[in-house]
Amino acid sequence: MNINEWISQVRRGILEYSILLLLKQKKRYGYEFTALLSKWEILSVTEGTLYPLLRRLSKEKYIESFWQESTSGPPRKYYILSPLGKELLEEMSEEWGNLVDAIQQIDKSEQTEEMP
Repeated sequence: MNINEWISQVRRGILEYSILLLLKQKKRYGYEFTALLSKWEILSVTEGTLYPLLRRLSKEKYIESFWQESTSGPPRKYYILSPLGKELLEEMSEEWGNLVDAIQQIDKSEQTEEMP
């Protein structure tokens, strides 16, 4: 496996978590996700990846959507976290913390423990 394959695999799960985290802050429309996530190259996403993910999260009832008029163009489809999505986000945040903690411990143990 090369680094690009590894990054692709890691991004799949992190992208869903990132979308839910952004929705925790406030309602958002589709293009807003791509603009925000493009701040971090590793999280940058195309519409071809984003919209299927939003549809799946909606189908699984983790997010809800509604149309709202825009002052600067056509109506926009906004997304919000559903109650089920809030529960999932809490679980994901807890597991993310556990994962980061475990990786940090492994990294520190590598530096302090000798291998047999």
